[in-house]
Amino acid sequence: MIRIGLSGYLYQHWKGAFYPLGLPQRRWLSHCAQFFKTIELNGTFYSLKSPSIFRRWRSEVPEDFLFAVKGSRYITHQLKLRNHQQALANFCASGVLALEHRQGPWLWQLPEMLHYDGERIQNFLNSLPRTTFEAARLAHGHDQRVKDPLCGCELDRPLRHCLEVRHPSYLQDEFYQMLQTRGVGLVWADTAGRFVWTEKLTTNWVYVRLHGAQELYVSRYTDQELDWWAARISEWRESGMDVYVYFDNDGAGHAPYDALRLRQRVEDLGREVARIPEGFRGRM
Repeated sequence: MIRIGLSGYLYQHWKGAFYPLGLPQRRWLSHCAQFFKTIELNGTFYSLKSPSIFRRWRSEVPEDFLFAVKGSRYITHQLKLRNHQQALANFCASGVLALEHRQGPWLWQLPEMLHYDGERIQNFLNSLPRTTFEAARLAHGHDQRVKDPLCGCELDRPLRHCLEVRHPSYLQDEFYQMLQTRGVGLVWADTAGRFVWTEKLTTNWVYVRLHGAQELYVSRYTDQELDWWAARISEWRESGMDVYVYFDNDGAGHAPYDALRLRQRVEDLGREVARIPEGFRGRM
């Protein structure tokens, strides 16, 4: 399975470009779903949502669509992974289970200045739910900050987790082994040299975040850069790995067009990933 999509979709400066003029904001997600089979929900990073919001997101996309869910910054940036159990229960109860089979990996982005601490990381990894039933059990421990909790789901499905690290102290064998033992992915993050770069694989699936190769969150990917990524994705596909790729270079509106350009290259190197709808007139 190869999924190439966007990190977020609520970008006002995309109006008149990727989003046609006159298209109401309530239809932006369904518009994206015409072109992509996955989106990274970054709103979940900033605040707890509600089951009604997750249900609305689920209703606006096709059956085979997947949402990656970005974990709460309260856990990663404020608590810095310490004493996080209550916050994790609240996150699980906030409605994420309402995504049902459209739920993809959970992304945990660590802050730039958070150094590696083996005990802290191990405790955090051990607390992560491995299935939706485990997440539902954790959700029952929510507190009053969750106004409309959802603490159940009909089917037990496996959950995937991945970490995006930004401090070089994580690049060590002890950390890699910890991730491998627990089946947690290590994100391949292209950050224009701002944060740490790693090509370590810790699972039989890969999660890639493309923030911009030359200017963080802004620059357009060149043909040569996309060719490099297409070759990597094709290698992973040939070895039977699932691949999730999200473009986060949204600052100048390049993300959706770069995602389509990359997908076309991957299609040219192998089987079709997803069909580009007729009538698309992007900056390709």
